[in-house]
Amino acid sequence: MATLLDSIQSAQDLRRLSPAQLESLAAEIREFLIQTLSRTGGHLGPNLGVVELTMALHIAFNTPEDKITMDVSHQAYIHKLLTGRREQLETIRQPGGLNGFMLRTESVHDAYGAGHAGTALSAALGMAVARDLQGGNNHVIAVAGDAAFTNGISYEALNNIAEQTKRFIIVLNDNEWSIDRNVGAIASYFHRIVTNERYKHLHDSAARLIQRFGGKAAIHVARKAEEAAKGFLWPSMLFEEFGLKYYGPIDGHNLPLLIETFNFLKTEDHPVLLHVLTQKGKGYQPALDKQKKFHGLGPYDPETGETKPAGQVTYSEVFANTLVQLANEDEKIVAITAAMPNGTALDLFRPHHPKRYFDVGIAEEHAVIFAAGLATQGFKPVCAIYSTFLQRAFDPIVHDVALQKLPVVFCMDRAGLSGDDGPTHHGLFDIGYLRDIPDMVLMAPKDEDELADMMLTALQIPGPSAIRYPRGIVSGVARKPRPALLPIGKAEILKDGSANHTDIAIFGLGPLITMAQELADRLENEGVSPAVINPRFVKPLDLEVIEQYARRVTAFVTFEDHVKSGGFGSAVLEALSQIGLSVPVVRIGWPDQFIEHGKVDQLRATHGLSVEAALEQLQPHLATIRSHNRVAM
Repeated sequence: MATLLDSIQSAQDLRRLSPAQLESLAAEIREFLIQTLSRTGGHLGPNLGVVELTMALHIAFNTPEDKITMDVSHQAYIHKLLTGRREQLETIRQPGGLNGFMLRTESVHDAYGAGHAGTALSAALGMAVARDLQGGNNHVIAVAGDAAFTNGISYEALNNIAEQTKRFIIVLNDNEWSIDRNVGAIASYFHRIVTNERYKHLHDSAARLIQRFGGKAAIHVARKAEEAAKGFLWPSMLFEEFGLKYYGPIDGHNLPLLIETFNFLKTEDHPVLLHVLTQKGKGYQPALDKQKKFHGLGPYDPETGETKPAGQVTYSEVFANTLVQLANEDEKIVAITAAMPNGTALDLFRPHHPKRYFDVGIAEEHAVIFAAGLATQGFKPVCAIYSTFLQRAFDPIVHDVALQKLPVVFCMDRAGLSGDDGPTHHGLFDIGYLRDIPDMVLMAPKDEDELADMMLTALQIPGPSAIRYPRGIVSGVARKPRPALLPIGKAEILKDGSANHTDIAIFGLGPLITMAQELADRLENEGVSPAVINPRFVKPLDLEVIEQYARRVTAFVTFEDHVKSGGFGSAVLEALSQIGLSVPVVRIGWPDQFIEHGKVDQLRATHGLSVEAALEQLQPHLATIRSHNRVAM
């Protein structure tokens, strides 16, 4: 049976529908998302919350001429659906399918690619200024959630908007959540606005006014809300201090009100901010009941919202539980997250030590400098931040932590490939951006037991340190009751070749030690004698072990879940140069390019991160080894 949604190929089709049909279409879109994402997984809750808002944007504006940026852009699924990609939506986040975020190479309607928070306002301002310089007349709209306003970049943009352009629309999509509930003064500020009694009255009457007076009512509601804001908040509204006209808050699910308001805002010759209130997960009770879970998840039962239980512990959980154990014994340990308590599993730490748990919002730079300040007063800060997000804080790591030799521990979740989330979330660069920092100690555990050991070790180091560990379930090894200290910069030799000689030295960094061990088994079956080394430390490297094997073997192999450029294998090459020995090094890692989204095993096979790739590259050296062995016989 044909549906309204089947007839929508572009935004032009939306404009032909009556208000009643648009309301029915919104319901169809929600049901389509619920059913489709139940098979693929994805950011369900955020997208259910912006159905009417996205429809209104595409009715009032004309993309790609008009430019819409979305902060993070994980809420762009409806935008994709309304711009000719409905039939492809079932491929979202799947190999070869649609990206889970806006992507400029995917569609001309995706004005700006994103994946991290805080970029929408700055990018949109750049587009608006470019339009002004070229004498254009199109509209530029930046859609940012309330969580984006805990990010400093948003305020850097706000500081410039009014001085650099006159026509600019910001939509503040206020749902009180990023992944977890928003925290801090800004979240409290927005809450004071939306709970004011005068606003409540305006919200209750808005629908009736629209029905009676159309567009005039939208202007009336927006202006009355503005007057109410001035009456009960600061002497001047926060956004007006930045030179923006503030309108709202208005109901972000009232489609006629949204359309009429956007049509009014198009006439404004001054930067404006429209504050809309939306409900994350609207229309799907499981997503309303479990906001964090349905921010982004894998496949689920569309009827109940239940996901298949993993049944296994993750590296994030081992990190958090170990930190609880260590903090029980040391009152100076404090934990810091940048709006990711659930993703980093620090929500497991919070109930045990609530006064030593700090969520600073989406503000990685602040998190690192805040940690530095704590460290100057004798505390032991542990910053749990995804590898890809820690990139945003590179300067504070150098300037505020390392330069002052402060004992801050960076626990980098999602180091390595992050699969379905794609290039904005892969943690493939942290070795490259950390190992060149003086005094930094950089570790990578081969399993969960060693992760606990490294956490204890890091907390004893008098300067900065970092531990990189992957997303996903642990290897399942037995864990010691209590972590053990590791000697700094010392590798672990897991296999030392045969009694007489060793042909190949294989270094497997972190969990890729399993590839090193598999390669060793394959080589032994071919009559080659391998050594297997767990490096443990990327910095400082174990020069003694590297020199020992460099004098014994024909070739090295290095495995790492990181780009080869500047990674662990590069560090080994530099060490060999420093020692003055020349040994061929087969480096297995990610190529010098941004890696697409997809399933981890498939991406590894595609890009040569495999035992088979190592064997292929070793063939010339294996021929030399076999020749030497025949001579020796």
